[in-house]
Amino acid sequence: MPKRLLLISQVYVPDPAAVGQYMADAAEEMAARGWEVVVLTADRGYDNPEEQFPKREVRNGVQIRRLPFSSLGKGSIKQRLAGQLLFCFQAFLHGLFMRKPNAVLVTTSPPMGSGVAVALRLLRRIKVKFWVMDINPDQVVVQNILPESHPMVKVFDWLNRRALAASADVISLDRFMQATMQRKWPDASCVHHEIPPWPMETYLERVEHAENPFRKAHGLEGKFVVMYSGNHSVVHPLGTVIQAALRMQDCPQVVFVFIGGGLGKQDVEAAIAEHQPNNILALPYQPLDQIKYSLSAADLHLVSMGEKMVGVVHPCKFYNALSLAKPILLLGPQECHVGDVLKEHDCGWRVDHDDVDTAETLFRQLAEMDPAAVEAKGRIGRQAVESGLSKAALMQRFVEAIER
Repeated sequence: MPKRLLLISQVYVPDPAAVGQYMADAAEEMAARGWEVVVLTADRGYDNPEEQFPKREVRNGVQIRRLPFSSLGKGSIKQRLAGQLLFCFQAFLHGLFMRKPNAVLVTTSPPMGSGVAVALRLLRRIKVKFWVMDINPDQVVVQNILPESHPMVKVFDWLNRRALAASADVISLDRFMQATMQRKWPDASCVHHEIPPWPMETYLERVEHAENPFRKAHGLEGKFVVMYSGNHSVVHPLGTVIQAALRMQDCPQVVFVFIGGGLGKQDVEAAIAEHQPNNILALPYQPLDQIKYSLSAADLHLVSMGEKMVGVVHPCKFYNALSLAKPILLLGPQECHVGDVLKEHDCGWRVDHDDVDTAETLFRQLAEMDPAAVEAKGRIGRQAVESGLSKAALMQRFVEAIER
């Protein structure tokens, strides 16, 4: 009888949220290696709860069970919490009465999902693998949503410590996040792994500008395209680039394209509504089978890292840019994971938050730079992927942590 792995994640494909995409990669890889894999997830979209998915299906060898009333939208914290609690309660009941898994893989979506794994560990002695995608309550504290003294913050901190104590392996996305988790429970017996997320190579293929229908469809031919693609989070502000773009309306060869959703997208849409700029384009998430066109359409990919979010979250979108041999611009501090990559591989540039003058100057310089010089930076990033950041290399390390 094959070993059985239970995955608990509020989001899963075809939901476009990044956590769900990575969980699907992990689930399908484990299934391909002979494990029986069962996923418990929500039956509606995380960003768009009007989007409904099949209650049960098998995708690429993975059994997916989608639970009702598990995603109520992101309109308010109360809505999010209600959906998360309902999901966790249902996931716990399923995990309690299903045929016993050999291991349970839980991520931080939802943040209290690790509590389900802790309960299953106590009641059924199931081995826990904890994949840390982001860290709460740290996020709400640094955003000043709740103070450190708030009872809910203390409950989540306690839950993190219990998850560390119950886990056999804890996978963090970078050295800063790993350090944060180790500080929460220095004496935990779990094994810590630092494994960054991999590029979505299944859906990636570099499409040259001349053959790219996305550039043609959106009037980007002959333009230098600066692109931000993914979740627009308020904790990773884009205001510096938006202000630089508004200043550059006299430079029509540079176009700023913002693709995706999230609360931070409101800043982009507000700038468009107020100023009607001729050089800013806002688009929704693109279908997975189309992202090879949208991501390839960029000349420069933007990654934002909030000053206070280092060691709390990890911007995974830039791996796709590296895989496509596209240079990146880090909007954020040097001391972060993307800063480490830039320092080691010289595959892009960096600008501090609120330094609009430097951002504007850089964009104007890049627009005038020899395209071959810009592309050379991107090729360095691609070499970084090939030397150890590829999906194959990182997935192998991930699987070893799960099977350990």
